[in-house]
Amino acid sequence: MSEGPTAVVSRETRATLAAGEPWPRPSHARIMTVANQKGGVGKTTSAVNLAVALAAGGLRVLAIDLDPQGNATTAFGIDREPGMPSVYDVIMGERTIAEVVRPAGDATGVSCVPATVDLAGAEIELVSTVAREMRLQRAVAAVAADYDYVLIDCPPSLGLLTVNALVAAAEVLIPIQCEYYALEGLGALLGNVELVRAHLNPQLRVSTILLTMYDARTRLADQVAAEVRQHFPDIVLTSTIPRSVRISEAPGFGQSVLTYDPASRGARAYVAAAQEIAQRGVEERP
Repeated sequence: MSEGPTAVVSRETRATLAAGEPWPRPSHARIMTVANQKGGVGKTTSAVNLAVALAAGGLRVLAIDLDPQGNATTAFGIDREPGMPSVYDVIMGERTIAEVVRPAGDATGVSCVPATVDLAGAEIELVSTVAREMRLQRAVAAVAADYDYVLIDCPPSLGLLTVNALVAAAEVLIPIQCEYYALEGLGALLGNVELVRAHLNPQLRVSTILLTMYDARTRLADQVAAEVRQHFPDIVLTSTIPRSVRISEAPGFGQSVLTYDPASRGARAYVAAAQEIAQRGVEERP
């Protein structure tokens, strides 16, 4: 069975990792918001596995779980207990990121700002707060120098939490599944990005699109991939993420697919995508 277009790249990536060669380090922290208000596109899965892959390449990574569901927190093997120090305290200005950050389980080199159910009420509590859109930006700015990459996992919505993530970041990474309604709702997300850039964060840009759930056995996957590449030729990664049982199983064990089954197609694909992101970051330096 074909592994899709990631096979050759992933072999090169594995050789690089085996040789112990560090991946290109950006000149400053790359703060990337992983966003798509459409559910089921592999957003959290991609945020977690890209974070682990970047760390495997020798880079310092901070993952921020900004989704009240806390799936990224669970995937990093962190128990979610109500009242534990979390991103909720950071958003509400009660703690700094340095006070709530935790090691991400077995993912060496990744630090995680966990989310708990407390975060669900944050949007309502922030409504009357001054500069409510800037809360996360200020917190991230205080620790950005300690990391090469900051990945922010957003909830599947375009609410105040997602706006906070967009204001805090310089880049947006959008996972898009290789299925029929791949581009559905993307216009609303791009519109929000433009609004945030115009009024709150002029540095913000959509830098990366990652194709997920690619099934090499179907013509539909190739058609969707071609359509997305036609619309966004400069920002779609060459690497794609295949449909994989291993990718789906890993969070149930509190792991990324790279630690759960590092030899799997899914793990190799995320490593290839992460290396491509790292390389593009160096190539885009002014």
